[in-house]
Amino acid sequence: MRRLAGFIANASGWLSRRLGRGGGTTLPGVVLLKLRPHAVAEYAADLHHGSILVSATNGKTTTTRLLAAATRVAGYHVVTNTEGSNLERGIAAALLKGANGAEVGLFEVDEAALTSVAASTQPQVVVLMNLFRDQLDRYGELETLVDKWRDLLDDLAAQHEPPMLVLNADDPNIAALGRDRDNVVWFGVDDTSHAVAHLAHAADATMCRNCGAPLEHTVVLVGHLGHWHCPNCDATRPSPTISATQIALTRSGQHITVRYPTNAGPPITMTIDSPLPGLHNSYNIVAAFAASWAIAARTQRPQDVDAVARVIAETKPAFGRGEIISIDDKRIQLLLAKNPTGVNQNVRTLLNSPGELHVLVLLNDRTADGQDVSWIWDVDWEPLRPRLASLTLGGDRAWDLALRFQYGGFDMDKIKVAPDPSNALDIALNDTLPGQTLHALPTYTAMIDLRRVLTQRGYTAAYWSDE
Repeated sequence: MRRLAGFIANASGWLSRRLGRGGGTTLPGVVLLKLRPHAVAEYAADLHHGSILVSATNGKTTTTRLLAAATRVAGYHVVTNTEGSNLERGIAAALLKGANGAEVGLFEVDEAALTSVAASTQPQVVVLMNLFRDQLDRYGELETLVDKWRDLLDDLAAQHEPPMLVLNADDPNIAALGRDRDNVVWFGVDDTSHAVAHLAHAADATMCRNCGAPLEHTVVLVGHLGHWHCPNCDATRPSPTISATQIALTRSGQHITVRYPTNAGPPITMTIDSPLPGLHNSYNIVAAFAASWAIAARTQRPQDVDAVARVIAETKPAFGRGEIISIDDKRIQLLLAKNPTGVNQNVRTLLNSPGELHVLVLLNDRTADGQDVSWIWDVDWEPLRPRLASLTLGGDRAWDLALRFQYGGFDMDKIKVAPDPSNALDIALNDTLPGQTLHALPTYTAMIDLRRVLTQRGYTAAYWSDE
């Protein structure tokens, strides 16, 4: 029966591609779970070294992509869902496609789906990177997710062989989840040269999860991530096992030095040149190193650290996460814009680029984006004002964006509004001179719309392709 269900599910994906309805990366999982509701658990049980789960509000796609490269170069046969959905149906589709002969399952998991996916996969390693306010109409308040994750980790700790936890020491909410646990690998950023003066007004983790007192941040790096402590109790940023000790952000990526533990002797450091831009990607890189170390420790397989560093350095940006596409004599950079913290980091990345800026912002309010778009008022758009040469606004809620920028004191003569993504792209490209880059900040479904236009025009492959 399992084989028949798999055949029918695979056939649905083939039919989807033949009819031009998409890449067929998720539909097989939907069909498989309809036919066999416990299919994920069945397939996951066949993985010799078990599963690794990666979850976060921001960065889980990029980190999973980095970790997949690191795990493969370490000699593991890996099945992963980097091409499809991060819900259970996407994981089912990935297992159906690639579990045959795989040793390790590596899965990016939606924050709200983590509990159910963990129950099905019985993970050996769980990577939790950050939690930011995102899609309140879907996830609810941040504290709700933190509580659910704590309950999950308590359940996993009760297992005969609890998983190793790879946790971000710089996020107070994530650090609280690892409090009084022994099986934790901590990661963080020790380089303070990119700190900002104070917490953003929309910062999420400002209160101690242990005693409820206001936290004090001595270093603020990304949103509420940084060096923190509670003045009222003993809660404080854990000392990272693996950390970024030096970061030099460049126009084309970053030079990052990572301190890495060894089995014997003092830690080693390695410096890599990564094409991933922005301080937020520094966290993704360090998280991938930390998870790779945890996997090696869990499986007791020797690790070639130099090889891991090499493939992490070679990994290009994931779909829509800083990727650059050539359009005749111009370029477009896609920077996913899904919540205030993520967009603020994109703005910081843009400001690292020299010269004037051409920007396209696309805002949709569909289910995958979150239907409450009030978060755009919490983004610090204003630092872009003196650098803008052109600004084009599009998407289903383009006029909401226009109102936000008007209240932000932007020169409305430089702003053009075109809800249709194809028209918005044409307008933005027309304002961009030859040799220049158009920086596009779309929400998730707007990114799908924009990439569909780019694919139809022959500038890039479909997003489910291995680019």
